[in-house]
Amino acid sequence: MENQYVKTFPDLMAGKKIMYVHGFASSGQSGTVTLLRTLMPQAEVIAEDMPLHPAEAMELLHRLCDQHKPDLIIGSSAGGMMAEMLYGYDRILMNPAFQMGDTMMKRDMLGKMTYQNPRRDGVQEFMVTKSLVKEYAELTTHCFQGVTAEEQGRVYGMFGDQDPVVHTFDLFREHYAHAIRFHGEHRLVDKVALHYLIPVVRWIDDRQEGRERPIVYIAQDALADSYGKPKASLHKAYELLIEHYQVYIVCPAPTNDPPKLTEAQTWIEEYLNAPAYNRVVFTNQQPLLYGDYLISMCPQDGFMGTAIQLGSDSFKTWDDIITFFDRLGGQ
Repeated sequence: MENQYVKTFPDLMAGKKIMYVHGFASSGQSGTVTLLRTLMPQAEVIAEDMPLHPAEAMELLHRLCDQHKPDLIIGSSAGGMMAEMLYGYDRILMNPAFQMGDTMMKRDMLGKMTYQNPRRDGVQEFMVTKSLVKEYAELTTHCFQGVTAEEQGRVYGMFGDQDPVVHTFDLFREHYAHAIRFHGEHRLVDKVALHYLIPVVRWIDDRQEGRERPIVYIAQDALADSYGKPKASLHKAYELLIEHYQVYIVCPAPTNDPPKLTEAQTWIEEYLNAPAYNRVVFTNQQPLLYGDYLISMCPQDGFMGTAIQLGSDSFKTWDDIITFFDRLGGQ
């Protein structure tokens, strides 16, 4: 892990099973597995060493699914490609390598290689042959064959916007609805897991439990300072809120200036990113919103919940809002 201290989420996926499928040349003893167990200490994280040959790996994965009946499967890179084919389970695919054969050739992976992490069988070196590349290329032809309307709602694809290894966002989006970009590269590092993966896991956990959280709306005028950058402590407040509430961003409906729609979405994607996926509302009528809290510089009269005016005497800054919600404890 990158940092010695990583925040934990004891209630997240508590008592449930998460199966992690590692990427090529890694193992079930990777730092990512340790990270997932640290972040979600009350969940059981199942992580086995994948066989080198993809058909054998798929065979093992199906056996593990039959044995453990995981509540969530998280797959990374080649493991994401394989996890896509584990139909019937909730899945998160991190930078899935749906074109694994091409990727292996383009990255000149032929020859002797070393596993990035220790393996239980003690083997640390292996050979990548043209035959092995063909095996992976053949396996990828079976991706997306079991996609149904139900499956589309169970699978999230997450793609680093600076990933130098795989580029399968558009391919995934052809078959599944939930394609999310996040700020990051190929590896599932601490920052990516904490700020981008965990919110998606929370959405899945809430759906599985039928859990409905109080709703907080944040108006666009409360996000940016006069320079167009996030207001002080906005990110800290946003991280706190998404942990306990359903949070939506409210933007004015651009009835007379459609380009502003793109500007708003671009700002939100840049600064709030994956946790705001599919959580942007465009309206000029705040009183029509149904929710518990509305945070705005100028909240409109008539909102049925609690209106919080950022910049007022009671809530001068986002730090004051943090204190307010801290005292509420998620209510």
